[in-house]
Amino acid sequence: MSETEIDATNVFGPLAAFIADPTIEEVWINSPERIFVARGGRSELTMLLLTAEQVRNLVERLLLWSGRRLDLSVPFVDARLPDGSRLHVAIPEITPQHWAVNIRKHLLQKISLTQLAERDVMTIEMADLLRRSVSAGINILVSGGTQAGKTTMLNALVSAIPVAERVITIEEVFELAPQLPDVIAMQTRSANLQGEGEISLRRLIKESLRMRPSRIVVGEVRESEALDLLIALNSGLPGMGTLHANSARDAIAKLQILPLLAGENISHRFIAPTIASSIDLIVHVTLDRNGVRRVSEIAVVTGRVENLNPEVDSLYTWNSKTGSYVRGLGSLPHPEKFADLDSELRKR
Repeated sequence: MSETEIDATNVFGPLAAFIADPTIEEVWINSPERIFVARGGRSELTMLLLTAEQVRNLVERLLLWSGRRLDLSVPFVDARLPDGSRLHVAIPEITPQHWAVNIRKHLLQKISLTQLAERDVMTIEMADLLRRSVSAGINILVSGGTQAGKTTMLNALVSAIPVAERVITIEEVFELAPQLPDVIAMQTRSANLQGEGEISLRRLIKESLRMRPSRIVVGEVRESEALDLLIALNSGLPGMGTLHANSARDAIAKLQILPLLAGENISHRFIAPTIASSIDLIVHVTLDRNGVRRVSEIAVVTGRVENLNPEVDSLYTWNSKTGSYVRGLGSLPHPEKFADLDSELRKR
C-alpha cells in the first residue's frame, strides 16, 4: 500500500475506497445505513453500513484539517479536505435524527477548455471562443444547476488567463485551482463562539481590490456580494463568477435580485444598467437525466437595457432534438478586442 493510500485511509476511514475511486464524483451519508455515491452523474446506494459513532468520528477527523467547527450553535459546516474535496455537514436538530454528510470530489480541477471540448462538453469552436474571450478580458458568468459542472468550467476559464496577470480568487471554501503562477486564494471565515470574527464574501471582494489584481474570480455568488462584484467589474477590472440558475437569462434575472439584499437604497434602476455594462458573456452548463454534462448555451449581454431588463442574445444553444449546437444571432461583446473572431463567427 502506498503512502497516499495510507493517508487516504487515515483521513477518510471507511469512505477511503470511494474517495480513491476516480469514477466516483460525490459521496453522501443520509444515515449510517444509507450511504450513496454519484457516478457518471447518477446516484447509487452503496452496501456500506456504518454506526452513528463512526459517522461522527469521521466528520470530526475531517474537520481537524479545516480548522472549522460544528456544534449546536453552528449546525452546518463547509470545509475543504486535504485532497481538495469539499465537505458539507448538517446535524440535528437541523436534520431530524442523523448527521447528513456530503463529500464532493473535484476530479477535473486541472482540465482545460480544450480538454472539456474533447469530452464533448462543448465544441472546439466554442472552446476557442471562450479561450479568446478570457484572453481579451471579457467578464464571464458561469451559470447552471447543482452538480452541472460550474466549478469545473470556471477552473478551465481561469486557467486560460494570460500567465502575466495577477489573479485573486474569492470563495466560501477553497475549490478553485488555477494553473497560473501569480494567484492569491481567499476564503470566508465563520464567526467564533462569541459571534465575532466572521469574514464574508463581501469583505473579501473589497479587500481583493487593494491587492493589485488583474482579475478577480468569485467562486459562487449567492447573496448581497453580487453588488460588490458588479461594482468591481464596472470599474474596469475583469472578472468571473458562478451563479445557480436554470438558464442564461434566468442568471441575469437572478443577478438583478441578489444585489437588492445589500440594502434598501439599492434599486433595479441602478442594478440593470450596471449588469448591462459589467457582464459580457454567460456560459450556462447543465446535467441531463443521463448524467451528461455540457454547455447548453453561451449568451452575450449586449449592453442594452429595455424596461429595466438587460438584453441577452444567444451565441450558441444546444438543440437536444438534433444533438448539435445552433448558432444564435448574438454578436461578441467588445468586438474591437477580437474583431477577427467576430467576423469569422458571422460567416458560419
